[in-house]
Amino acid sequence: MHRIKCRWMKWREASGVLCDRRIPISLKGKFFKIVVRPAIIYESENQGIDKSMERKMSVSEMRTLRWISGMTREDRIKNECTRGSI
Repeated sequence: MHRIKCRWMKWREASGVLCDRRIPISLKGKFFKIVVRPAIIYESENQGIDKSMERKMSVSEMRTLRWISGMTREDRIKNECTRGSI
């Protein structure tokens, strides 16, 4: 849970860039991969992760990716398409 909280903290720090509509999605995706994603991956390589924690990390990542791209769950767009667009 600490790793997920760290990710949201990094998200809040970078939300000005990631939520700006004038910045292209490709640049937002690169920024996400460099800044936000390593916050949750750090130290998880050394610790054992069970299936429930892996699922929570995946859900957290999808929420941030949807937020960046301006999609919602109501749009009913598959996760693979969301990941592929960013």
